[in-house]
Amino acid sequence: MNGFDPKFVDFPDYIIGITKEIWEDRGLATLHDYYAPDIIVRSPASVVTGNQGVIAATMATLAEFPDRTLLGEDVIWSGTPEEGMLSSHRLHSTATHARDGVYGKATGIHLRYRIIADCHAKGNMIDDEWLIRDQGAIVRQLGWDPKEYARDLIAREGGPEAATHPFTPAIDIAGPYKGAGNDNEWGTRYADILTRIMQADFTVIPNEYDRAANLAYAGGIETISHQGADQFWMGLRASFPNATFTIHHQIGRDDPMMPPRAALRWSLDGIHDGWGSFGAPTGAKVHIMGASHAEFGALVGGHPKLRREWALFDETAVWKQILLHTGEL
Repeated sequence: MNGFDPKFVDFPDYIIGITKEIWEDRGLATLHDYYAPDIIVRSPASVVTGNQGVIAATMATLAEFPDRTLLGEDVIWSGTPEEGMLSSHRLHSTATHARDGVYGKATGIHLRYRIIADCHAKGNMIDDEWLIRDQGAIVRQLGWDPKEYARDLIAREGGPEAATHPFTPAIDIAGPYKGAGNDNEWGTRYADILTRIMQADFTVIPNEYDRAANLAYAGGIETISHQGADQFWMGLRASFPNATFTIHHQIGRDDPMMPPRAALRWSLDGIHDGWGSFGAPTGAKVHIMGASHAEFGALVGGHPKLRREWALFDETAVWKQILLHTGEL
């Protein structure tokens, strides 16, 4: 870990350790040390630049959810300390909606939801980030329909002319990280599975997913088996049947004491021109920032299968783009 604080034993320890230090141990001031002054943080909702903006957003979240935890489920990473490393960090977060904030009046509801954050780090500092929080899971637990939450958010931001537009490639800012991951076989295998699904080859699910696969999807969905995977991916692709599917980053890893696993960051970019998870076609131009993790194994000898999968995108950001297009406010 050349260039990193020696208190961290490896890169996953660094990622999980600084997350706890910042959020749960209230070391917000350490963001000046761990986040570059000109960091770029992209989320489906927006692009934020500079660690001052990150600190402000962190304080606002902690004010609304003061007992928030971020439990690191996995860090799937590539690169070297000398050249820079990219972590795809999957977290399971808990939080109580204790005070008023961006999610409305305090409800006292205790939440559980997942996050996948891709972060580039070099010299003990993060300087590039892609952050996907399961907003659909959050707002549903607070009693909102994601579409209605997006409509309300547009109104609270001052209407369609003043509202912050969700992330699209047109507003992206080039950051220091130029890598695309690694060429490990498990990343390649998972990339092939998702590419085939997006090409409407849904036979890949019974062929490549274990029959008892455990699956966690956007919207707080926890499901199993071939039918669960088919329903999620079919509903998404059917809404945007002609959108361009792109894999932007791909990592595979074999680590001691861990199953073979993979992390992908991907996007769908195109027109809402089909019936699916987002209702009647509207013709809206939509960009979806997505991230997925998968674990593989061979319970029955022979061909390894996908045994666990996590796939996130922000439903509220998709609905916001649709509503801004239709004017259905």
